Amino acid sequence: MDGVVLVAYASRHGSTREVAERVCETIQATGLRAHLRPALGVDDLDGYGGVVLGGAFYMGRLHRHAHRFLRRHEAELADRRLAVFGSGPTDEEPVHWHRSREQLEAALARYDLDPVAVGVFGERLDPSHLRFPLSRMPAGDVRDWVAIAAWARSLPDLFGIQSPLLV
Repeated sequence: MDGVVLVAYASRHGSTREVAERVCETIQATGLRAHLRPALGVDDLDGYGGVVLGGAFYMGRLHRHAHRFLRRHEAELADRRLAVFGSGPTDEEPVHWHRSREQLEAALARYDLDPVAVGVFGERLDPSHLRFPLSRMPAGDVRDWVAIAAWARSLPDLFGIQSPLLV
């Protein structure tokens, strides 16, 4: 099972879960097996040769379930290839994307880990799920599905896991 990739996610409203689903599907399309799981529901990493963790940003902080995942599995992740993505910017402003990247890197710096890939992808904003005054924000979706798929396609090589289709 060392050729199996775990794609774990921490999402409150589902946007990050949708990105994780696309990452998982893209990895599977390369011929690898990949499992999609909520980060909070992962008990151990036995059998996984690579791990992808996605977490949403809320008020400038990485989702607490993503932190809990990293804290709980830090020792196991030291023996595996890790890729991490964050979902955060809700608009196209470069300063917001840069800030999200800094927030993700600061969150990862709390752990003794060296991810092979780190990505920041946009967010879908549905104000109907939010409380006032955030509920007054305009709806939008700035996720770049082409960039997400390209990032995911790069992971098998970065993980050093060869597809059974290529063997």
